[in-house]
Amino acid sequence: MVDAHHHLYDLENHHYPWLAADPLFETFLGDYRPICQTYGIDNYLADAGPIGLRKSVHIQSEFDPTNPVGETAWLQRIADKHGFPHGIVAWANLADSGVGELLEGHAGFPNTRGIRQNLNWDALRPERSFTDRGDYLTDSSWRAGFGLLQRYDMSFDLQILPHQLVQAADLAAAFPETQIILDHAGLPIDRDQVAMAMWRSGMRRLASFPNTTVKISGFGMLDHDWTVESIRTLVVEAIEIFGVNRAMFASNFPVDGLYATYSEVFSAYRTITAHFSYAERRALFSENAERIYRL
Repeated sequence: MVDAHHHLYDLENHHYPWLAADPLFETFLGDYRPICQTYGIDNYLADAGPIGLRKSVHIQSEFDPTNPVGETAWLQRIADKHGFPHGIVAWANLADSGVGELLEGHAGFPNTRGIRQNLNWDALRPERSFTDRGDYLTDSSWRAGFGLLQRYDMSFDLQILPHQLVQAADLAAAFPETQIILDHAGLPIDRDQVAMAMWRSGMRRLASFPNTTVKISGFGMLDHDWTVESIRTLVVEAIEIFGVNRAMFASNFPVDGLYATYSEVFSAYRTITAHFSYAERRALFSENAERIYRL
């Protein structure tokens, strides 16, 4: 088992604006006060213990924006001591004129594998937006920063909403040498017929480019009362669209711990993929993440 997406926090020694805000930010997460506390490597490994975890990838946790390399340095110290996480996906604002220097700073740590800058934006539903504007994917300055990722052999974790998938496909076409990893299956929050048609169409368009992959995770954020049956279609279709060798499972802990245990999350994925072959399940649960994140 390889977990392709999790977070760690140290609120005693570092600043995380979204976890320290009073009042808390209004988001689709719901009431996330239970995770507004330190969640260290020991907490994470205890949660993951029952599933036989071998490796993990830490995704940036909205650490102090004035010191993004500080998060990477902290995580590298943890990895050097505990062995986890094996991969680090750091934060950078790719539109910043000084982003090259920041990327170089992140690249100085051996476990760094890529960058994530949350881009999910909904002008009509601000609680669904984790960024300040909705035009980054097409902005020339941002794309210039994105173009630097290849220089540092970095992938990009893409967190967007379904209506943004078309722009993401254009990005993939423009930068065929950069690995783009779609987080949380494209955040399919709405499940009505029109919304699902948009999600499927956008997913197919993005998946048509070989430098894209999908991370299947985060369903607790989207549906706080999720069940195996409520997410089955999303899981199966995401795998079918991208192919069994371009999809991977992840926990999104501790965020998804708001709505399920670690074991419940992966038990659901095992149940949904019970009819898959052993080789296919091995790819989805470990080998794809190892290859894509170069663990």
